[in-house]
Amino acid sequence: GYILALDQGTTSSRTIVFDAELNVVAKAQKPLALFTPEPGYVEQDANEIWQTQISTAQEAIHQAGLLATDITTIGITNQRETTIIWDKATGQAVAPAIVWQDRRTQDWCEKLRQQGHEPRIQALTGLRLDPYFSASKLVWLLNHNPMLRTRAMAGELAFGTVDSWLLYNLTGEHAIDITNASRTLLMNIHTGQWDDELLGILDVPRSMLPEVRASSEVYGETMEGLLGSRVKIAGIAGDQQ
Repeated sequence: GYILALDQGTTSSRTIVFDAELNVVAKAQKPLALFTPEPGYVEQDANEIWQTQISTAQEAIHQAGLLATDITTIGITNQRETTIIWDKATGQAVAPAIVWQDRRTQDWCEKLRQQGHEPRIQALTGLRLDPYFSASKLVWLLNHNPMLRTRAMAGELAFGTVDSWLLYNLTGEHAIDITNASRTLLMNIHTGQWDDELLGILDVPRSMLPEVRASSEVYGETMEGLLGSRVKIAGIAGDQQ
């Protein structure tokens, strides 16, 4: 059997096919645009993230002269912290993806620091208050678009990092792997789960959050029509671990 590795990075989406001995059999890569609408703002088109990733997967399988039935399993690695919100009913992204490098939430982080929240947040997450992490980006999107906040409170919107977004489009599952979850500022590193105290401090509706899953487990199977046959997704980890 063969392994399909999806590598969704900041500047490109890449897919590599490995054989059972982990030799590279084929690879395909597509560039991905970054948008900087204002100084310190870094965004991507969530749909382009998905389209470039699935097209490189199809291309790599084709290049290797294989069928989807030859693929035993799929693994995902991704740029971490990048924040995507989508509509649970339609599966469409409702805002640009805010990329990990984005610094627009500096003031929000500073305000929480001045309110004395950082020691507690650090004790629960192992992270400092920094625009780098996903929660500040998610809150920024909700606070700068009242309609998104209203819809999120009504349970209509889903949040995810890039692994969640790819997994959702591939399988329909709303989940996140623990390495990605640990970089959101919303996960308690002692329990490995989302933390109500953190959600309260940061003002994030729990209904938006994906299920936290292990890095190595079967998350689901690709939907009909994507690769030609259903393939299990069995491993996810944020890159640069």
